[in-house]
Amino acid sequence: MAPGRPVELAGRGAPYVRRLAGPPGSRTVVLLHGLSGAADLTWMPSYRDLSRFFSVVALDLRGHGRGIPHIGTSYRLEDCADDVAALVGALGVGPVIAVGYSMGGTVAQLLWQRHPEAVAGLVFCSTAADFRLPPHERLMVMAALTTGAFLRTVPPLFRLGFDTASTLLVGHLDDPTREWARGEFGRCGFNTALAAAMAVSDFSSRSWITAVDVPAAVVLTGQDRVVPPWRQRELAELIPGSAVHEVDAGHGACLNAVERFLPALLAACRGVDRQCSAAGTGVQARRPPVART
Repeated sequence: MAPGRPVELAGRGAPYVRRLAGPPGSRTVVLLHGLSGAADLTWMPSYRDLSRFFSVVALDLRGHGRGIPHIGTSYRLEDCADDVAALVGALGVGPVIAVGYSMGGTVAQLLWQRHPEAVAGLVFCSTAADFRLPPHERLMVMAALTTGAFLRTVPPLFRLGFDTASTLLVGHLDDPTREWARGEFGRCGFNTALAAAMAVSDFSSRSWITAVDVPAAVVLTGQDRVVPPWRQRELAELIPGSAVHEVDAGHGACLNAVERFLPALLAACRGVDRQCSAAGTGVQARRPPVART
């Protein structure tokens, strides 16, 4: 496990951050995790291999894991992006390659949009430019979330449902690791998970993601039933010159298909890094933020 500690961000709070030193002079990758998990749950299998080539920073996003507490009924992905930018500034590691998995991919997109000076490159994993659902699918999601809220009032049933769902991601792990992983899922409260899920389901970057002006790559999970592959491929098509690295696995590839996911992740990050170096990307004046519509 990478060393970790809370890092105070002026006026924002103190998210829990893991850091690994990479080779001298290496670029920093900032790892952004998925919904209802935490940095370790998404990225623990990748920390060591990434640190062979990069300095690594991974934080628990707002309301997740040991991140800045989530207060209120709404959840703003923009706040998460602003937290990441504040962390990059506090650590003095920018500009970075932002690597986002699922919900973390939306945060990476917003980080580029709102804080271009912090971003040298982008790697997107199992994510999309547009998570908006047609009305009938949105109703199905709301029904599922409402059912989950009801089951919370019947702890044995809620635990059974939680164990069944989490087994899809962590069932292949040995007993101690499986219980640790379920504990990491449990760090995100149901209300936060619900609010964050609604924020993601309203997210679309279609109107501005085509303006991306840094190297980018997409790690596409071809058997994904959470973020359909066509949505992932659309993200790659919207970003000029982005590379695609396809993995024959589902949405939990970062945990349950590491032997296939990790080579694709490393290839994507290293490819983006080479393009950054060729372009001489560094701390420099960049365009103003793009207005989100």
